[in-house]
Amino acid sequence: MSTTQLLSLIDSRQATVGVIGLGYAGVAVAASLAGAGFRVLGVEKRADGVEKINAGECPIGGVEPGLAELLARVTRNGKLTATADVSVLRGADIVLIDVDTPVASDHRPRFEALRGACRDLGRVMREGTLVIVESTVAPGTTMSVVAPLLEECSGLTLNKGFLLGHCPEPVMPGKLLSNLKKLGRACGGATEDTSHAMIAFYRAIVDGDLDATDCITAELTKTAENTFRDVNIAFANELALICQTVGADFSRVRQLVNKSPGRNVLMAGAGVGGHCIPKDSWLLAHGMPEEKVSLISAARARNESMPLHTARLVEDALAEASKPVLGARIAVLGYAYLENAADARNSPSQALIAHLTDWGADICVHDTWVSAHRGDVWNTVHGADAVVVMVAHDEYTKLDLARMRHELRTPVLVDGRHVVDAGAAREAGLIFRGVGRGRARSTSTGRT
Repeated sequence: MSTTQLLSLIDSRQATVGVIGLGYAGVAVAASLAGAGFRVLGVEKRADGVEKINAGECPIGGVEPGLAELLARVTRNGKLTATADVSVLRGADIVLIDVDTPVASDHRPRFEALRGACRDLGRVMREGTLVIVESTVAPGTTMSVVAPLLEECSGLTLNKGFLLGHCPEPVMPGKLLSNLKKLGRACGGATEDTSHAMIAFYRAIVDGDLDATDCITAELTKTAENTFRDVNIAFANELALICQTVGADFSRVRQLVNKSPGRNVLMAGAGVGGHCIPKDSWLLAHGMPEEKVSLISAARARNESMPLHTARLVEDALAEASKPVLGARIAVLGYAYLENAADARNSPSQALIAHLTDWGADICVHDTWVSAHRGDVWNTVHGADAVVVMVAHDEYTKLDLARMRHELRTPVLVDGRHVVDAGAAREAGLIFRGVGRGRARSTSTGRT
């Protein structure tokens, strides 16, 4: 199939689209493409995910505006079908790869799922297929890993037998559909014609800018974007530690700094989680000598240190109450990595809990959104020796501090997300600690 024929299929919505991996990114793009009129075949190894999607149900937790309704509609009208059988992709004209691309403990990429998807697809894809890697990968991966595997397993030649590109997905839990529609994307093709075919394809669901580029530039764009955020969060966290040490309030300092044009200090907190930011810095740096990515390494180290710092705040506050961590009952509020979402991947709460458990504490967890930890927040707080707010869920931004003092066995409150007014907490009789909150005087958070 020629590029001209592919463009005709795209324009008429006659192209059949395959999506490998129906997690946060895959399910949103599959539903959106089906909603735009394409016939979409989703491939997912998790049986429960396949079952939910085919029943018109959203397979991921949290609030995703419009996604459940869209899934119900496109499965009901037959535009989207999910299966575990990759052989359905024999008839696909375009295939998107949306699988996990984690890093190992030594920070090297683990592309087992990506390689597996390429092998499976290569065995069944037909001549002329456009393959687009949406998963975030280290610079050079599309051409050095994906292309050779597809060629080997299909017997087809890149740019002659099949087309290949990379277009990283703009995933943010809670904003999956809106980000997909509104945010621009880099369409990196192995050839210029492939890039333009990708732009024609994504224009069916994207209102933002679609820029033609090469694969490695698209790979760099996504990893650099998340690394930039990681480094900026690390600066905020380091500034918070300085403020805390000298007796100032980080939130007030941040507020005043950000009054200066062009300044945007991010919010500090108890750690950085999620699927993307903790790994994408290492993907960007992959293959570089360590001395040439010292800033990235330092930023990662600072952000990874914040759960331990929060645990030490708990220890310090308990010590003020003459209560050791050993044997203390500590209520952790929030297990997801992001406010008002159910995604707990790489949650800083997991690291905090590991530290406190190692020190001998008895941990109980509440999370409004994570099914394993739902319930009445006050049942979790009752009888605890300390409360640690780890996620800025709406429910935790309006806690009754007087009631908390009454429910606690030991009146300790630690705020890792700047949702509690320090002065109000102390006025309620609580021993208070917070990330970036100095104790020189009680000040408000200054949130804007």
